[in-house]
Amino acid sequence: MLSFIVTAAGVVFVYMTAVFLIALSRKNNSIVDVAWGLGFILVAMTTLLLKPGITIRQVLVDGLVAVWGLRLAVHICSRNRGRGEDFRYAKWRRDWGRWFVPRSFLQIFMLQGILMLLISSPILLVNRSPEEGLTPLDALGAGVWVVGFFFEAVGDHQLKIFKRKPESRGKIMTSGLWSYTRHPNYFGEATLWWGIWLLSLSVDGGWAGIISPLTISLLLLRVSGVSMLEKKYAGNQEFASYARRTSAFFPMPLKKTKKTS
Repeated sequence: MLSFIVTAAGVVFVYMTAVFLIALSRKNNSIVDVAWGLGFILVAMTTLLLKPGITIRQVLVDGLVAVWGLRLAVHICSRNRGRGEDFRYAKWRRDWGRWFVPRSFLQIFMLQGILMLLISSPILLVNRSPEEGLTPLDALGAGVWVVGFFFEAVGDHQLKIFKRKPESRGKIMTSGLWSYTRHPNYFGEATLWWGIWLLSLSVDGGWAGIISPLTISLLLLRVSGVSMLEKKYAGNQEFASYARRTSAFFPMPLKKTKKTS
């Protein structure tokens, strides 16, 4: 397992350093968001080649990771085209001043690299394991992944279509999956990683991979996902009304709001 971790760490370091240099030359750290999903594919494919032979579970797990990573990269690349740097990175660029370059390298690119390694733990566990037959637990994991991928992909698509409409300018997306959760894409991403972890449970030491879904869930709920995005809407009355009737993360039926006379 140590060789897998060392190899993955080396690959991630080189990859994220290259992404950092590209972002620096373009003066746009949003590139790291496009690179996020592709980095997991790189880790999966590199570690898959470390051992002779390929198992059915490895094909399944690495294939699901590739589908997720490619879709996410294409979506973010398409979304960011012509928009300039994301508001989060632009704010850090202003706040960090002359320390922007070293802090960007360490606090954005290297930090995301470390998180990538943690979240990749079920992939590493599966890729270093010998041949084992699939079990009902694998079917459950694949099913959970499908649910998560559905929420993330469909949620992103619905938001993309909504934002294309001129009449949607300045408004909040509240229909489709967004009527059940304020962040269907974040819920979907967390859920699909719980599915990947379930797929790794049948291999030796697979339980240790729980660091993966726990890390991504914490990030999306408390760090760079829900909490950070919703600060952007502080004081927005339309969003406040939407938040009162719609679950923040887990899909739930619409809450009934009291009518005022």
